[in-house]
Amino acid sequence: MKSRFAPSPTGYLHIGGARTALFAWAYAKKCGGKFVLRIEDTDRERSTQASVDAILEGMSWLGLDYDEGPFYQTQRFERYREITQQLLDEGKAYYCQCSKQRLDDLRKSLMAKGEKAMYDGCCRSKNLSNGVVRFKNPAAGSVVFIDSVKGKISINNKEIDDLIIARTDGTPTYNLTVVVDDYDMQISHVIRGDDHINNTPRQINLYQALNWKMPEFAHLPMILGSDGARMSKRHGAMSVMAYRDEGFLPEALINYLSRLGWSHGDKELFSMAEIAELFDFSAVNKAPAIFNKVKLLWLNQEYIKNATPEHLHQHLQWHLDKSGLDVSTGAEPVLVIKILQERSKTLVEMVEGMKMFYQDFADFDKKLADKQFENKEPLELLLAKLSILKDWQAETIKACIKEVCADLDIGFGKVGQPFRLALSGDGNAANIDIVAELVGKETTLKRLQKAIKYEC
Repeated sequence: MKSRFAPSPTGYLHIGGARTALFAWAYAKKCGGKFVLRIEDTDRERSTQASVDAILEGMSWLGLDYDEGPFYQTQRFERYREITQQLLDEGKAYYCQCSKQRLDDLRKSLMAKGEKAMYDGCCRSKNLSNGVVRFKNPAAGSVVFIDSVKGKISINNKEIDDLIIARTDGTPTYNLTVVVDDYDMQISHVIRGDDHINNTPRQINLYQALNWKMPEFAHLPMILGSDGARMSKRHGAMSVMAYRDEGFLPEALINYLSRLGWSHGDKELFSMAEIAELFDFSAVNKAPAIFNKVKLLWLNQEYIKNATPEHLHQHLQWHLDKSGLDVSTGAEPVLVIKILQERSKTLVEMVEGMKMFYQDFADFDKKLADKQFENKEPLELLLAKLSILKDWQAETIKACIKEVCADLDIGFGKVGQPFRLALSGDGNAANIDIVAELVGKETTLKRLQKAIKYEC
């Protein structure tokens, strides 16, 4: 068994493409087969190396490892010319010299009569020796196949015109290259988006004309935005790597993609191993899937909360480098991560939370400071007690806070809240005793002094 992912390098790897790659990968793993990556780069005007690099980077980041490839169609032109010539020699293809003007006029004429815009076979019997090459589609009968997602599909051959399989310069077109590649690479299962479903009958007729065994097909439903419209940038239709940039973990995105059109009971969280074990086309929905970024954020937070600090540190390194935050001195990063991961929805948020441990802030949040620092006595007494504290540990720091509460006969919040603001600058800090321990004694005392000097 072999499946493949065959993106065109004319842009980035987007959510729809990544979901297709995941399902093709999962089915191959489930069946103990192989997963192939093929770059369909025959559109030489629009294909770019930057897009190829983006696809490879996205696949790597998501952990979608391929067993064969990447293969490039531009390296296989001789093979496509061979098959095109075979079809010409067998009378299953022909040259066509219809001008663009004639084809435009034909299309307009048919549409004006309410008919489907199709090529009329004008050059079928002319025995021309040059021009574009068209495949001679069967004039009668129907194409019938069983789609693993959509069930039985039947298309009358009268609805299919003679498609172009080679341009005037000899370069092949998509419908020919995909058939030749899938046959040569022994692809047994073609798994792709249902935007390709109109191509499938054409490709099946090519398989039959070449006397080749046909693969099984599975066409996945579209992914729509939360409002039911086609995915756009406002819905989250952006590069897979843009999700990395926004602070998502690859395993969270993979989990979310797996649930776009597929389910396994009420289970929400899936590891890649579980997806590979449980995936089956019988559980893929026929209806379009709805992309919901709020749900993706929830999943990401769940993964951050349950990950090891060491694992998070690995993925945080890219964000730390981008932010310029130096964590080489001060608290051990994994200890800081441990106290932040319960509160962070994204890795970007986590980096923001880490800043207070490794760099000073310019000012306090004025609205909070005017309220929390109005009474300086709790901070002054806390400063005095912490200054003489020899054992700088969370437990002893917490004991000092309790002593201040007892000495002044006030609640814990009357000391804890201003202390939290003094430590963080914005009041966003977890357990203040642990935070103070990790910030360090010298920095903690300096920030308390700064808070006491603050003029409300």
